[in-house]
Amino acid sequence: MLKDIQVTGQKDTRSGFGDGVVEAARKNENIVALTADLAGSLKLNQFIKEFPERFFQCGISEANMMGVAAGLTIGGKIPYTTTFANFSTGRVYDQIRQSIAYSGKNVKICASHAGLTLGEDGATHQILEDIGLMKMLPGMTVIVPCDYSQTKAATLAVAELVGPVYLRFGRPVWPIFTDKMDFKIGKAQVFSEGSDVSVFACGHLVWKAIEAVKILQEKGISVDLVNIHTIKPIDREAVIASISKTKCAVTAEEHNIIGGLGDSIAQVAARHFPIPIEYVGTNDTFGESGTPTQLLQKYGLDTPDIVNAVQKVIGRKKGG
Repeated sequence: MLKDIQVTGQKDTRSGFGDGVVEAARKNENIVALTADLAGSLKLNQFIKEFPERFFQCGISEANMMGVAAGLTIGGKIPYTTTFANFSTGRVYDQIRQSIAYSGKNVKICASHAGLTLGEDGATHQILEDIGLMKMLPGMTVIVPCDYSQTKAATLAVAELVGPVYLRFGRPVWPIFTDKMDFKIGKAQVFSEGSDVSVFACGHLVWKAIEAVKILQEKGISVDLVNIHTIKPIDREAVIASISKTKCAVTAEEHNIIGGLGDSIAQVAARHFPIPIEYVGTNDTFGESGTPTQLLQKYGLDTPDIVNAVQKVIGRKKGG
């Protein structure tokens, strides 16, 4: 049964990061922020106002920004790098791998405008491969929060975690519904307890999954809905507990089905409790220009797509 999910407002998840990094910096004088010419887009204005000496404008030089961040950790600083997700990963993968991940540097790679919901900027600025890129790096923690409040909580939490982190969030205004929920890195959240199917979601697709669960409940389908905000390390115990009960699953993410959350869930299932799984995500494709709503609908990442995937996987479970 779906828990009492209360929407307390609407705000973009990148604002959760902006507010969170200021609060984290107030608590820890070693926190510094770097950006690649996108301070406004990453909501760093308040940080710059309060901590101008702890802000580094690296310009349109993302690779250099990653190198500077790695160097700052040697002096005990905790750097938060900021730019669009595409430029935070694909453009600088070599620097992240060699200068940050390989030596376990305490850098927080904070990536906004991820997925299709970047919208009108189109395929060259959207990225749908970044979760896969980052989770394959040894020692890299990967977090994809679902709303403003959870993004703020994650931004605060990663300051206490020693080691490299990839924190992924987005641009569009989105419902806020986790205000009163605890956040812990690596600990999944169960939003609905059910017996017919498990739905695992992350990021913006958590809200779409909540909408889908309401529709499915009206159809008499009992859903176990789990928010996997930490893709790596994944909460294996929560995944196993859910799929061993429902014996089938759907994954929902604003990412390519190759390499993302779905692959992580499938790996846990294959090793511990093999089940039929259906994937809601982009299918080996780049995006295009359009509004977030248009793109989610066109690429099959909307509420009806989750409903359809649930019905399909239950049919497979039953041998239909």
